[in-house]
Order: sequence, then C-alpha cells, then structure tokens
Amino acid sequence: MAQYYVYIMANKRNGTLYTGVTGDLIKRVYEHKQKMGSLFTSKYGIDKLVFYEVHEDIQQAILREKRIKEWKRQWKLELIEKMNPEWRDLYPEICGES
Repeated sequence: MAQYYVYIMANKRNGTLYTGVTGDLIKRVYEHKQKMGSLFTSKYGIDKLVFYEVHEDIQQAILREKRIKEWKRQWKLELIEKMNPEWRDLYPEICGES
C-alpha cells in the first residue's frame, strides 16, 4: 500500500516553516536540502525536517496539509514540539542513519 507524508520543514527552532505533502519523503527532503525543493525553502534556508506524519490516502494527506497551512503559527509550533521537542532534523532518522 502506498504511503503519503505531510511534513514540516524549518530553518531553525521557532524559525520559518514550510508545510508540504509528498509520496516520497526521503527524496523530497533531500530536494529541499539541495535547494531544489521550492523557491520559498531555498530563499529562507529551510532545510530541516522537524515534523512528519504518514497517511495511506493521498486525498487525506492533501486535506491535512491544507488544514495545517491554515493553522495559527502557535498551533504548528505545538504540533512540532509534540513529536520533536528538541527540533532535531529528522532526515537522518528517516534515512535509517540514527
């Protein structure tokens, strides 16, 4: 079964945030890190994966992404801190490096 991911990237703790959705989280985060992800993430140096969640249905993932994008900033910070209180870059973890 396919998996889809809603993810949040940041440039630093409590810094600029980017929310996205993808079917290949490792590839997409790598693209952001190589400044190939989006103009916004390249411009603001957003290269740390600080939050992600898995969905089995692409429509649910897209809906969740849209809802998170509409949230107040404080709600997004709380969501990140529930999963990742230290604001670690989770990329090595999803690549199996930690």
